Amino acid sequence: MPGNHYGPGDNFHTENSHVLPALMRRFHEAKQAGLSEVTVWGTGKPLREFVHVDDMADASLFLMRNYSGEKHVNVGSGVEMTMMELAERIAKVVGFSGNIRTDPTKPDGTPRKFMDSSFLFGMGWKPSIAFEDGLRRTYQWYLEQEACGRIRKG
Repeated sequence: MPGNHYGPGDNFHTENSHVLPALMRRFHEAKQAGLSEVTVWGTGKPLREFVHVDDMADASLFLMRNYSGEKHVNVGSGVEMTMMELAERIAKVVGFSGNIRTDPTKPDGTPRKFMDSSFLFGMGWKPSIAFEDGLRRTYQWYLEQEACGRIRKG
């Protein structure tokens, strides 16, 4: 069972993407427009865990080679952060230097989404992509797709 995954190939659509690509696009567009502020829905307090798609693929291969049991296996990073921390890290990678504001009138969603990946970690697998590096790779991919016209502006 994968945790929240992200990376190149993600869906950056303005209406139906997940939180990480949605925020990345929002900060990118705010930077381009010269905006001084970006609003994040909710309080910014819910906790999330993210695993890069390349680590997810690596974990899948690891399990195919090393596991034949029937026990459910979680694949996560083992690191969680608040939604506000996520927004701050994305803003830094994108180069957005304005303010980040929360809107507590909007929903927070589930208070915590964290995978217990201790079984997989105990087998010897660990993710290899640091979160900030994964964010940089994802943002670079986004910029390349936007430059080719595969991601529409607006």
